[in-house]
Amino acid sequence: MSIIKLNNNGVKNATAFGSITGLGSMVFIKKLTASSSGTLSFVDGASSVVLDNTYKEYLFTFNNMHPATDEVNFTFNGSIDTGSNYNVTKTTTYFGAYHDEADGDTGIIYRTNSDLAQSTAFQPLGYLIGNGNDECTSGTLRIFNPSSTTFVKHFIATTNDYYYADYSLNHYVAGYFNTTSAIDAVQFKFSSGNIDAGDICLYGIA
Repeated sequence: MSIIKLNNNGVKNATAFGSITGLGSMVFIKKLTASSSGTLSFVDGASSVVLDNTYKEYLFTFNNMHPATDEVNFTFNGSIDTGSNYNVTKTTTYFGAYHDEADGDTGIIYRTNSDLAQSTAFQPLGYLIGNGNDECTSGTLRIFNPSSTTFVKHFIATTNDYYYADYSLNHYVAGYFNTTSAIDAVQFKFSSGNIDAGDICLYGIA
């Protein structure tokens, strides 16, 4: 396959770019925007949401999720009954790095109060986010093969949080839904209070 023709003078003098196939793509599925919302939920088959065997990997991007309440975690959970219940058993890990604005405190930490061991609770993603006008969390969540009825469902997330005490927190969260039932809905919420603002986009990875 010819991808590029260079005229022997370098990329800046390329005369043609061929098509690149077979490398995969990120397909936009749905965007939800918060406005004093208690939860944001993506349910397979509802409102043009696809969360099935169409893709083996799904990516959520969450942007500037701003809480109405101070010092709250941004969390998520899955469902195996199209959103009737968000209580799937999970085992997870949670660690991160921190740095305060005054440049006086830095480090790396494993947060035992944010991981889960065979728990149906909502999994924290962002940690103790402030509700000041400029405070929020942003990040990504990847869920792998959620429609499998053979294997557990792995997920990996990373966030950067504006901690309520004026720190930048970079967190890494991973684990699996310990079920062989298909995950057909995912819900996001803060541990207390509403999602005052922010948006979450869902993509399928082809």
